[in-house]
Amino acid sequence: MKKILITGGAGFIGSHVVRRFVNTYPNYQIVNLDKLTYAGNLANLKDVENQPNYRFVKIDIIDAQAINELFAEENFDAVIHLAAESHVDRSIVDPTAFVMTNVIGTVNLLNAAREYWKGAYDQKRFYHVSTDEVYGALGETGMFTETTAYDPHSPYSASKASSDHFVRAYHDTYGMDCVISNCSNNYGSHHFPEKLIPLAINNIKNNKPVPVYGKGENVRDWLWVEDHARAIDVIFHQAKTGETYNIGGHNEWKNIDLIHLLCKIMDKKLGRKEGESAELITFVTDRAGHDLRYAIDSTKLQKELDWVPSLQFEEGLEKTVDWYLANDEWLNNVTSGNYQSYYEKQYKNR
Repeated sequence: MKKILITGGAGFIGSHVVRRFVNTYPNYQIVNLDKLTYAGNLANLKDVENQPNYRFVKIDIIDAQAINELFAEENFDAVIHLAAESHVDRSIVDPTAFVMTNVIGTVNLLNAAREYWKGAYDQKRFYHVSTDEVYGALGETGMFTETTAYDPHSPYSASKASSDHFVRAYHDTYGMDCVISNCSNNYGSHHFPEKLIPLAINNIKNNKPVPVYGKGENVRDWLWVEDHARAIDVIFHQAKTGETYNIGGHNEWKNIDLIHLLCKIMDKKLGRKEGESAELITFVTDRAGHDLRYAIDSTKLQKELDWVPSLQFEEGLEKTVDWYLANDEWLNNVTSGNYQSYYEKQYKNR
């Protein structure tokens, strides 16, 4: 049985990846490693937590000794590395925390893999999941490709760029089987409500102001999280060693246009008059170093590995709204902080 370590598996994207691998590959043993920061929520995985091929361990990837002990115990065949500090605003306030987790934590995992795989990299793989923010900003035209030069503008993107470089360096220096993917903005179920879409859904639902940076002119490419999990599955199993793939949703939207679409959907779902939710939009001071536009070119992934996104944004956004409105308990537990007791209730005494 192949044993795979998935880091950050209690987070938004990570929980979707864990669920996909646990359900799709019963012959794989999936070990979910997460520090359980504010963004880690084991309730995201209630549906698979009792599966025989799933195990959770609470470890901070900054703790090199704990990582080494886990590798010695489990003898992993592969790592899918998603654990990261990921909120740009938080990185502006505390850059060091992002350096520690995103850079030092990644190097700790690479060192453990190098030590315990001992150069025998056949049938071993280190897959690092990164972001399009490492590329910096685009003008009104053009798209990021796998050969776009790195130009990070925030402490978050700088930390992710550094971790990308370390992964490539371990491939080039030690011959480790490494692959990297850089994705655009994800959306979908189980997203912590500090990010734009879940924050807006929750605020509209509760008739609170919906904050929009600047004039809302910033453009992002939106990727449905389940399409991202499927892409990670494909890349993990089919990519050649040393390759990088960009994963995008082909859904470029200005923030203000996205919010207006979301308000329209929420009006319909909540039985409000058209335009009522849009009255909650509140423009706030723009974020420092706010990149104007991101856009991902996924041509390489489509041509080489036959992956394409399955949903257009309007359909995916409506599915997302439906999930949040149908999961009041999850959302209330997250916004109240009650979700942080889930580990103690369900796992601590196992």
